[in-house]
Amino acid sequence: MYRCALAALTAAVLVAPAAAQVQRVFPQNAMRGALVMSAPPDVTLNGQAARLAPGVRIRNQSNMLEMTGALTGQRLLVNYTLEDTSGLIANIWVLRPEEAAVRPWPTKVEELQTWTFDPVAQVWTKP
Repeated sequence: MYRCALAALTAAVLVAPAAAQVQRVFPQNAMRGALVMSAPPDVTLNGQAARLAPGVRIRNQSNMLEMTGALTGQRLLVNYTLEDTSGLIANIWVLRPEEAAVRPWPTKVEELQTWTFDPVAQVWTKP
């Protein structure tokens, strides 16, 4: 019994730092914004009223799924994607400090269409 507990504890100690080092990969259509969760599905994105899509996926800084109710009233720096047809917010990633430091990052659809994205380095280049 003690050997099993010791083995599980050792595995957890070895895996935890490795999991913390994983760099998240954002899709090419991800934009950056300041999100305020007011009363989901109604939110404020970059100072404008917006709406969450049904089934929106929100990933916290640990890349774990987060419920909208847990974020109500918070102001967050995020990367997000929009649904193609409705324009509703489909995916949200709450940014860690090192991810927020990556600049420039597009905040508008027009910037997505004109800037160049390197998916390996996760870096945008302005024209």
